[in-house]
Amino acid sequence: MTADVVLPCLDEAEALPWVLERIPAGWRAIVVDNGSTDGSDRIARELGARVVYEGRRGFGAACHAGLQAADADVVCFCDCDASLDPGLLREFVRQVADGESDLVLGRRRPRGRGAWPLHARAGNLALSRMLRRRTGLRLHDLGPLRAARRKDLLSLELTDRRSGYPLQMVVRAADAGWRVAERDVPYLPRAGRSKVTGTWRGTWQAVHDMRAVLAEPGGAVR
Repeated sequence: MTADVVLPCLDEAEALPWVLERIPAGWRAIVVDNGSTDGSDRIARELGARVVYEGRRGFGAACHAGLQAADADVVCFCDCDASLDPGLLREFVRQVADGESDLVLGRRRPRGRGAWPLHARAGNLALSRMLRRRTGLRLHDLGPLRAARRKDLLSLELTDRRSGYPLQMVVRAADAGWRVAERDVPYLPRAGRSKVTGTWRGTWQAVHDMRAVLAEPGGAVR
């Protein structure tokens, strides 16, 4: 089965060639430019990706613009910073297409020095614990590498347009009774500096933003 891969992008000119050459053959890369000034959009287009522009800044805004632009049955998400190999999504898509899972998430396993800073791991651990209390899902990571059917994702009616988008997807999927699975994936040192988790302040601001998502009433999505 083919799939669309949504790649939210903000100044990732350095990483784009590595990422795009690893998109599985026959799949479409949708690079969502979220205000880049380094020519990322030009590079993505030259390398064969579809480029979508999202003027409103925010990780969730970029992801949702990509989801709306997609038309494949299965839609994947992947960071555009060369920390994750989109080629790994083949098994994610197979698992969704075969009906084994409704949402497949990548559990990041650090490879190389600096791949996952301590403050970012601490923030992720705190969120995983809060998610478990909120939904009962025993997940270890809320990483960006993931796959699900497009129509099902749209049915969740996701509203967060900042850093809470990936978490809201999981929370609403759990409320809807989805089968959520994890797969181990190697996590590499990213190219360039993170826009969110590059500092303690950025990490904990993201955690703060996600608390609002966890406060949503349970069972709202059916």
